[in-house]
Amino acid sequence: MKPQDIITGKASLWIFGYGSLVWKPDFKYKRSTVGYIKGYKRRFWHGDNFHRGNDELPGRVVTLIEDDDESTWGMAFEVTGSQVEESLKYLNIRETVCGGYITKMVDFFPKEENQPAVQALVYIATSDNPLYLGPASPEEIGTQIIMCRGKTGHNLEYLLRLTAFMRSSCPHVEDHHLFSIEAAARSVVAQALALTNLIRKHTDTLH
Repeated sequence: MKPQDIITGKASLWIFGYGSLVWKPDFKYKRSTVGYIKGYKRRFWHGDNFHRGNDELPGRVVTLIEDDDESTWGMAFEVTGSQVEESLKYLNIRETVCGGYITKMVDFFPKEENQPAVQALVYIATSDNPLYLGPASPEEIGTQIIMCRGKTGHNLEYLLRLTAFMRSSCPHVEDHHLFSIEAAARSVVAQALALTNLIRKHTDTLH
């Protein structure tokens, strides 16, 4: 699905974010709301050699994997009028050109129970993408994340901002995959700091 096909005849559009878009949309929008989509699970299975990594050390960012029994929480943004074309032009560079994501339309369910579901555009990186990294253990993913940095910043910042969003905006949701990777990354950082302190103390005793 191409952006020009999406905006044809549309005065407004909802865009669903489940990764960096939840805290950094960087496009103008009319309103935003927390909610979820069904039939997908969020996974750190996509590589990033631009925003949060490079060619030598690609970072790990999230994509969506189809799973009928799962749902993914995030933030949806409504764009209207000229915002529709402007946001899609921007996201085409950010998500498609630099990230390798494709677009789909999904049903988005707002957190507020009295609000109806709406059709929303979502960006998904599939397994046939050359940047796709696939499954790995939380320990492997967490270690990779703390080693990587790209043009937008450190990969660890991406992970911590996403977990912070989930805890503040969706405190009732238990995202085991996300939080297990956060725990693994924090453990590696703690071990590295402890080792650094041990080396420093040992060095001090030699002087």
